[in-house]
Amino acid sequence: MFVLFILLVIAAVVLYVVSRGNSGRRGLKIGAAAALIAGLFAGITSCVYVVSAYEVGVPVTFGKVDSPLTSGMHLRSPFTSVTTFSTRPVDLNLSDKDVVEVRSSQGGVMYVEVTVKWAVTPAKAVELYRLAGSEGAIQQRLVYPDSREIVRNVFARYTSEQGYASAREKINTEIGDLIKERLAPRGIDVTTVNLRNVKPSDSLQDQIDRKIQQEQATERATEAARTAKAEAERRRIEAEGIAKANKILNDSLSDKVIMNQCIEAFREAAAKNPVYAVPCGSGGGTPVIVDGTKR
Repeated sequence: MFVLFILLVIAAVVLYVVSRGNSGRRGLKIGAAAALIAGLFAGITSCVYVVSAYEVGVPVTFGKVDSPLTSGMHLRSPFTSVTTFSTRPVDLNLSDKDVVEVRSSQGGVMYVEVTVKWAVTPAKAVELYRLAGSEGAIQQRLVYPDSREIVRNVFARYTSEQGYASAREKINTEIGDLIKERLAPRGIDVTTVNLRNVKPSDSLQDQIDRKIQQEQATERATEAARTAKAEAERRRIEAEGIAKANKILNDSLSDKVIMNQCIEAFREAAAKNPVYAVPCGSGGGTPVIVDGTKR
């Protein structure tokens, strides 16, 4: 814009000089005035800079970096350039071609997808400008490599099973805390770290499947052994109960008891049917009850 100001002023001067040498050319004087007015407008505009909302600007004049500019209108030298940084959160997606390859404490390979939300701290904009120079460079030179390094280091402290299953929430929290701790002193505010997906490599997946199959086979064998043991215990208890009952019955059955039971049976049968009894065997054996109504 300042270059335009210079060109318009030069054009105005030229038109004015030409118009003086040629008194009939009134239009040249009007053109000179218009060029001068436009040049003045361009000159004023070149000294005003507007920083948009949710941005911070870093002014540089002849290689000297000045204090950061907050959102709003600012007067500056026409020789000053302003580099702006967004203060809104920016997403760094470590996925697809940028997916992070990590190794567990056991050596298993996994592929991790992570999203890191970060934003520039306005008060540290000058330091970030000196470190990187632009918003894109901040992500590529600072956020990107540091995030990948921390993700690898954290997963290396956990087993494969913890990494893709049982400890994912804990790992996500640890990664987020370490990234924030690493980038905060540089002026980068990390708002969220989201561990989106953890995928085992093909070789690790094969190991996982074999381990699951072995565990299932072990569980089936253990259950079968437990069932067989319980059945054997049940049969032992049942056999002991039968043996005890037989012993009690054997101890309680004397000749007199048996004779008395036979007599009682004879009495019950005689009350209902004409029956008679004969001795069972010799020597006072158990009598046999005979129904006399049948031949």
